[in-house]
Amino acid sequence: MAVTSFQDLPLADRDHEWDGDAAEKRVRAWAGAEDEPNEKYRDAHVWYDAEKKDNFTAYKLLIADLVDGRLRAVPRGVMAAGNVMVGGRGGVDMPTKDVDRAKSHLAKYYAKMDDEAPWERDWPWVRGAGAWRRAA
Repeated sequence: MAVTSFQDLPLADRDHEWDGDAAEKRVRAWAGAEDEPNEKYRDAHVWYDAEKKDNFTAYKLLIADLVDGRLRAVPRGVMAAGNVMVGGRGGVDMPTKDVDRAKSHLAKYYAKMDDEAPWERDWPWVRGAGAWRRAA
């Protein structure tokens, strides 16, 4: 299991749309990873299962897409990954030992966006009605 190295990718515009499925297809093509994942494909994700690195399903928390022909971190993709790290969409299946490193990786992109990661904010989150929300 492994958290990918922080790539310090340039950021797309904050309002750039995020479609994770479409981004995944573009990243595969850009990386030349049509048949199996490779290092370029890995760099667009925050975490992967190193023991299954030849399987696309081993890669989690895609945060990048191609924008104007360049791989960029997409703020809405970073926020979607951050939401998953705090339990949104059922959370992410990764070893406990990797959680803090994955959060640290994502927090660097939040900082680039002049924002705070959800787990760093000073207000508590509670889960209710199937979604995370601010506590009253």
